[in-house]
Amino acid sequence: MDVTVLLLFGVASVASLFMAWVVGAGSSGATPFAPAVGANAISTMRAAFVVGVFSFVGAVTQGANVSKAVGSGLVEGVTLPATGVILVLLIGAGLMAIGIYTGYPIATAFTVTGAVIGVGLALGGAPAWAKYQQIGLVWVATPFVGGGIAYAIASVLPRADVPERYSVAALAALVGAVVTNLEFPRLGANGEPGTVADTAARSLPIDASLAVIGATAFVALATAAAVHWDVTRDKAGGLRRVLLALGSLVAFSAGGSQVGLAVGPLLPLADQIDLVSTFAVLVGGGFGMLVGSWTGAPRMIKSISQDYSSLGPRRSIATLVPSFLIAQTAVLLGVPVSFNEVVVSGIVGSGAAVGGRDVVDARKILVTIGAWIGSLLLAFALAYALTVALF
Repeated sequence: MDVTVLLLFGVASVASLFMAWVVGAGSSGATPFAPAVGANAISTMRAAFVVGVFSFVGAVTQGANVSKAVGSGLVEGVTLPATGVILVLLIGAGLMAIGIYTGYPIATAFTVTGAVIGVGLALGGAPAWAKYQQIGLVWVATPFVGGGIAYAIASVLPRADVPERYSVAALAALVGAVVTNLEFPRLGANGEPGTVADTAARSLPIDASLAVIGATAFVALATAAAVHWDVTRDKAGGLRRVLLALGSLVAFSAGGSQVGLAVGPLLPLADQIDLVSTFAVLVGGGFGMLVGSWTGAPRMIKSISQDYSSLGPRRSIATLVPSFLIAQTAVLLGVPVSFNEVVVSGIVGSGAAVGGRDVVDARKILVTIGAWIGSLLLAFALAYALTVALF
């Protein structure tokens, strides 16, 4: 095999690892547990440790869909060369680093997506319009869906006629049902990917569809019963434990979604040299995110949690439930999604339910949206121009 190709793959791998560190140290490492830290449910350092572990597990078990979409689904008719992959990752990581330094909310999903498309089109590839429509729909719908769900939950949780032992238990049942139907490697028949519900269905002597429904209902009811008992016994402690569980699930979902932004461009190269499996690439990306969470996220968590200090456990729960649901939808569809966008939408929705328009800073929201759109366009323009100049 050509030594130059291996050398370039090694350089691209280092760039991918750096990108994974930036992702872990940035929004995906800080956001999942920032509400819990802001609500004094967990310390900053412990939150960083937990989010790193769950992000790693999520990256390894759920990262393939988004990684493949970023690596080969954004541009048709062309495969990015090693130098193009390095350029994409350096642009994405560089813009993220600038965002962290300046305080502007640069979104990783937007920068990497824009960079991949810019490089691919400059190399003569064709736009993948169907994928763009899918991505655009998710990006545009996220603020409305996430904010709407958060608004609905935050409107119900404080009501005296709907005690938390019932309302939070119902939310836990919903989350439990979703977790039961998440796809994991080797849980399906013949070692194929499958869900916990599918695994249970194969062991029951009844119709498969009924068995899946039964397994889902059982887990949902068992989760609801456990949360109902815990919140009834100790309301403050029970809400804190629910919040920590949701933070862990969001961290897990962040790993499955965000690792693709770091290792997705690397997958086609790995396939070409046929020496590194997709699983190994995901493990490397997950490790980079783990290190980023442990070394870089504590500062970000501490900073972001100050913005969440007024949320409290109920608003934090209202924020994290839609964050988990949207993140898992994006993983299922193989769509790169910004965790900044997901969580900010939940915060705005829950805030509007509690305090109306007075607690929603319209100027800050507009600046954030402008930074998201600007990061996408800037990454695309830089990638396209540099590719034309270098190739």
